[in-house]
Amino acid sequence: MAKLSERIERVREVIKSACERADRDPKRIKLIVVTKSTTIKNIKEIIRLGFTDLGENRIQQLKKVAAQVDEFLDQAKDEDLPEKVTWHMIGHLQRNKVRQALDIASLIHSVDTLRLAEEINANAAKMDISQNVLMQVNTSQEPQKYGVPVGAAIHLAEQIESFPNINLIGLMTMAPLTRDKDVIRSCFVRARELFAEIRGEKIGGPRFTELSMGMSSDYEIAIEEGATILRIGSAIFAG
Repeated sequence: MAKLSERIERVREVIKSACERADRDPKRIKLIVVTKSTTIKNIKEIIRLGFTDLGENRIQQLKKVAAQVDEFLDQAKDEDLPEKVTWHMIGHLQRNKVRQALDIASLIHSVDTLRLAEEINANAAKMDISQNVLMQVNTSQEPQKYGVPVGAAIHLAEQIESFPNINLIGLMTMAPLTRDKDVIRSCFVRARELFAEIRGEKIGGPRFTELSMGMSSDYEIAIEEGATILRIGSAIFAG
Protein backbone atom coordinates (compact mmCIF):
# COMPACT_ATOMS: atom_id res chain seq x y z
CA MET A 1 0.00 0.00 0.00
CA ALA A 2 2.88 2.36 0.73
CA LYS A 3 4.07 2.26 -2.86
CA LEU A 4 0.58 2.76 -4.22
CA SER A 5 -0.08 5.68 -1.90
CA GLU A 6 3.28 7.22 -2.82
CA ARG A 7 2.55 6.93 -6.54
CA ILE A 8 -0.88 8.47 -6.28
CA GLU A 9 0.49 11.23 -4.07
CA ARG A 10 3.10 11.89 -6.74
CA VAL A 11 0.34 12.18 -9.34
CA ARG A 12 -1.55 14.60 -7.10
CA GLU A 13 1.58 16.73 -6.70
CA VAL A 14 2.07 16.86 -10.48
CA ILE A 15 -1.57 17.88 -10.90
CA LYS A 16 -1.11 20.62 -8.30
CA SER A 17 2.05 21.93 -10.00
CA ALA A 18 0.45 21.91 -13.45
CA CYS A 19 -2.56 23.77 -12.06
CA GLU A 20 -0.28 26.39 -10.51
CA ARG A 21 1.46 26.94 -13.86
CA ALA A 22 -1.89 27.29 -15.61
CA ASP A 23 -3.48 29.35 -12.83
CA ARG A 24 -6.17 26.73 -12.30
CA ASP A 25 -7.87 25.30 -9.22
CA PRO A 26 -6.86 21.65 -8.61
CA LYS A 27 -10.32 21.05 -7.18
CA ARG A 28 -11.69 21.55 -10.69
CA ILE A 29 -9.73 18.49 -11.93
CA LYS A 30 -11.36 15.07 -11.58
CA LEU A 31 -8.95 12.14 -11.46
CA ILE A 32 -10.31 8.91 -12.88
CA VAL A 33 -8.22 5.94 -11.82
CA VAL A 34 -8.05 3.54 -14.78
CA THR A 35 -8.14 0.00 -13.41
CA LYS A 36 -7.67 -2.06 -16.57
CA SER A 37 -4.07 -3.07 -15.87
CA THR A 38 -4.19 -3.83 -12.16
CA THR A 39 -5.49 -6.28 -9.56
CA ILE A 40 -8.58 -6.17 -7.38
CA LYS A 41 -6.23 -5.89 -4.38
CA ASN A 42 -4.83 -2.63 -5.74
CA ILE A 43 -8.31 -1.37 -6.59
CA LYS A 44 -9.41 -1.98 -3.00
CA GLU A 45 -6.42 0.03 -1.73
CA ILE A 46 -7.22 2.88 -4.14
CA ILE A 47 -10.77 3.02 -2.77
CA ARG A 48 -9.42 2.97 0.79
CA LEU A 49 -7.22 5.92 -0.17
CA GLY A 50 -10.36 7.85 -1.07
CA PHE A 51 -10.49 7.56 -4.85
CA THR A 52 -13.92 6.51 -6.07
CA ASP A 53 -13.97 7.57 -9.75
CA LEU A 54 -12.81 4.46 -11.60
CA GLY A 55 -12.53 3.81 -15.34
CA GLU A 56 -12.45 0.78 -17.62
CA ASN A 57 -11.84 0.41 -21.36
CA ARG A 58 -13.75 -2.80 -22.08
CA ILE A 59 -17.26 -3.74 -21.07
CA GLN A 60 -16.44 -7.30 -20.02
CA GLN A 61 -13.69 -6.08 -17.70
CA LEU A 62 -15.98 -3.33 -16.42
CA LYS A 63 -18.66 -5.88 -15.49
CA LYS A 64 -16.15 -8.17 -13.80
CA VAL A 65 -14.36 -5.50 -11.77
CA ALA A 66 -17.55 -3.63 -10.86
CA ALA A 67 -18.99 -6.85 -9.41
CA GLN A 68 -15.80 -7.45 -7.41
CA VAL A 69 -15.85 -3.89 -6.08
CA ASP A 70 -19.53 -4.15 -5.11
CA GLU A 71 -18.80 -7.34 -3.19
CA PHE A 72 -15.83 -5.71 -1.45
CA LEU A 73 -17.84 -2.64 -0.40
CA ASP A 74 -20.70 -4.83 0.81
CA GLN A 75 -18.32 -6.87 2.97
CA ALA A 76 -16.42 -3.82 4.25
CA LYS A 77 -19.36 -2.01 5.80
CA ASP A 78 -17.56 -1.77 9.13
CA GLU A 79 -14.85 0.33 7.44
CA ASP A 80 -15.26 4.02 6.73
CA LEU A 81 -15.75 3.55 2.98
CA PRO A 82 -18.20 4.91 0.43
CA GLU A 83 -21.30 2.85 -0.32
CA LYS A 84 -20.42 2.76 -3.99
CA VAL A 85 -17.94 4.01 -6.57
CA THR A 86 -18.54 5.92 -9.80
CA TRP A 87 -17.68 3.97 -12.95
CA HIS A 88 -16.58 5.56 -16.21
CA MET A 89 -16.69 3.72 -19.55
CA ILE A 90 -13.67 5.28 -21.22
CA GLY A 91 -13.03 2.89 -24.12
CA HIS A 92 -14.74 2.24 -27.45
CA LEU A 93 -18.30 1.02 -26.93
CA GLN A 94 -19.99 -1.33 -29.37
CA ARG A 95 -23.69 -0.81 -29.93
CA ASN A 96 -24.55 -4.34 -28.82
CA LYS A 97 -22.87 -3.69 -25.45
CA VAL A 98 -24.69 -0.44 -24.70
CA ARG A 99 -27.26 -1.90 -22.28
CA GLN A 100 -24.50 -3.51 -20.22
CA ALA A 101 -22.64 -0.19 -20.05
CA LEU A 102 -25.75 1.69 -18.95
CA ASP A 103 -26.24 -0.74 -16.09
CA ILE A 104 -22.89 0.27 -14.59
CA ALA A 105 -21.33 3.43 -16.02
CA SER A 106 -22.30 6.86 -14.73
CA LEU A 107 -20.47 8.50 -17.62
CA ILE A 108 -19.66 7.16 -21.10
CA HIS A 109 -16.66 9.01 -22.53
CA SER A 110 -16.61 7.55 -26.04
CA VAL A 111 -19.70 8.50 -28.03
CA ASP A 112 -18.45 9.18 -31.54
CA THR A 113 -21.24 8.24 -33.98
CA LEU A 114 -24.91 9.02 -34.40
CA ARG A 115 -25.78 5.31 -34.43
CA LEU A 116 -24.13 4.78 -31.06
CA ALA A 117 -25.96 7.80 -29.64
CA GLU A 118 -29.25 6.42 -30.99
CA GLU A 119 -28.60 3.08 -29.30
CA ILE A 120 -27.76 4.74 -25.98
CA ASN A 121 -30.87 6.90 -26.15
CA ALA A 122 -33.14 3.95 -27.00
CA ASN A 123 -31.81 1.81 -24.17
CA ALA A 124 -31.81 4.69 -21.69
CA ALA A 125 -35.46 5.36 -22.55
CA LYS A 126 -36.36 1.72 -21.84
CA MET A 127 -34.54 1.97 -18.51
CA ASP A 128 -36.19 5.32 -17.75
CA ILE A 129 -32.84 7.03 -17.16
CA SER A 130 -30.96 9.99 -18.62
CA GLN A 131 -27.40 8.96 -19.48
CA ASN A 132 -24.46 11.36 -19.19
CA VAL A 133 -22.04 11.11 -22.12
CA LEU A 134 -18.99 12.78 -23.60
CA MET A 135 -18.44 13.03 -27.34
CA GLN A 136 -15.09 11.58 -28.41
CA VAL A 137 -13.25 13.70 -30.97
CA ASN A 138 -10.26 12.53 -33.01
CA THR A 139 -8.14 15.67 -32.71
CA SER A 140 -4.95 13.75 -33.60
CA GLN A 141 -6.43 12.75 -36.98
CA GLU A 142 -4.97 9.26 -36.59
CA PRO A 143 -6.88 6.80 -38.80
CA GLN A 144 -6.59 3.99 -36.24
CA LYS A 145 -8.20 6.06 -33.50
CA TYR A 146 -11.90 6.27 -32.73
CA GLY A 147 -13.59 9.65 -32.47
CA VAL A 148 -15.60 11.93 -34.69
CA PRO A 149 -13.47 14.07 -37.06
CA VAL A 150 -13.07 17.64 -35.86
CA GLY A 151 -14.91 19.01 -38.91
CA ALA A 152 -18.01 16.92 -38.15
CA ALA A 153 -17.99 17.38 -34.39
CA ILE A 154 -20.36 20.33 -34.00
CA HIS A 155 -23.00 18.70 -36.21
CA LEU A 156 -22.79 15.44 -34.24
CA ALA A 157 -22.99 17.36 -30.96
CA GLU A 158 -26.21 18.99 -32.16
CA GLN A 159 -27.63 15.57 -33.04
CA ILE A 160 -26.65 14.03 -29.71
CA GLU A 161 -28.18 16.95 -27.83
CA SER A 162 -31.51 16.31 -29.54
CA PHE A 163 -31.96 12.93 -27.83
CA PRO A 164 -34.23 13.18 -24.76
CA ASN A 165 -32.48 10.44 -22.75
CA ILE A 166 -28.88 11.62 -23.27
CA ASN A 167 -27.07 14.45 -21.49
CA LEU A 168 -24.10 15.68 -23.52
CA ILE A 169 -21.83 17.11 -20.83
CA GLY A 170 -18.52 17.56 -22.67
CA LEU A 171 -15.80 16.21 -24.95
CA MET A 172 -13.12 13.54 -24.78
CA THR A 173 -9.95 13.20 -26.83
CA MET A 174 -6.69 11.25 -26.90
CA ALA A 175 -3.31 12.56 -27.99
CA PRO A 176 -0.88 10.40 -30.00
CA LEU A 177 1.64 8.21 -28.20
CA THR A 178 4.64 10.40 -28.90
CA ARG A 179 7.41 12.20 -27.02
CA ASP A 180 6.79 15.32 -29.11
CA LYS A 181 5.08 17.63 -26.65
CA ASP A 182 4.15 20.10 -29.37
CA VAL A 183 2.14 17.42 -31.18
CA ILE A 184 0.42 16.42 -27.94
CA ARG A 185 -0.33 20.02 -27.03
CA SER A 186 -1.78 20.79 -30.47
CA CYS A 187 -4.32 17.96 -30.03
CA PHE A 188 -5.40 19.26 -26.64
CA VAL A 189 -5.54 22.85 -27.88
CA ARG A 190 -7.82 21.80 -30.74
CA ALA A 191 -10.11 19.97 -28.30
CA ARG A 192 -10.24 23.02 -26.04
CA GLU A 193 -11.06 25.28 -28.99
CA LEU A 194 -13.79 22.93 -30.16
CA PHE A 195 -15.14 22.73 -26.61
CA ALA A 196 -15.32 26.53 -26.53
CA GLU A 197 -17.04 26.60 -29.95
CA ILE A 198 -19.71 24.15 -28.84
CA ARG A 199 -20.28 26.06 -25.60
CA GLY A 200 -20.50 29.26 -27.63
CA GLU A 201 -23.26 27.68 -29.72
CA LYS A 202 -24.97 26.76 -26.42
CA ILE A 203 -25.07 23.09 -27.44
CA GLY A 204 -25.52 20.99 -24.32
CA GLY A 205 -26.54 24.02 -22.31
CA PRO A 206 -25.18 24.63 -18.79
CA ARG A 207 -24.35 20.94 -18.35
CA PHE A 208 -21.66 21.09 -21.05
CA THR A 209 -18.68 21.61 -18.73
CA GLU A 210 -16.30 18.65 -19.04
CA LEU A 211 -13.15 18.14 -21.10
CA SER A 212 -11.75 14.62 -20.64
CA MET A 213 -8.17 14.50 -21.90
CA GLY A 214 -4.83 13.49 -20.50
CA MET A 215 -3.49 10.09 -19.53
CA SER A 216 -0.41 8.93 -17.63
CA SER A 217 2.07 10.13 -20.25
CA ASP A 218 0.58 13.55 -21.02
CA TYR A 219 -1.74 14.70 -18.24
CA GLU A 220 0.39 17.72 -17.31
CA ILE A 221 -0.06 19.18 -20.78
CA ALA A 222 -3.77 18.32 -20.68
CA ILE A 223 -4.19 20.29 -17.46
CA GLU A 224 -2.35 23.26 -18.93
CA GLU A 225 -4.76 23.19 -21.88
CA GLY A 226 -7.96 23.01 -19.86
CA ALA A 227 -8.73 19.37 -19.04
CA THR A 228 -11.31 18.87 -16.30
CA ILE A 229 -11.07 15.05 -16.29
CA LEU A 230 -7.87 12.97 -16.33
CA ARG A 231 -7.74 9.23 -17.07
CA ILE A 232 -4.68 7.83 -15.29
CA GLY A 233 -3.69 4.20 -14.77
CA SER A 234 -0.06 3.24 -15.33
CA ALA A 235 1.36 6.27 -13.47
CA ILE A 236 -0.45 4.96 -10.40
CA PHE A 237 -0.14 1.20 -10.79
CA ALA A 238 3.12 0.81 -12.69
CA GLY A 239 5.20 3.38 -10.87
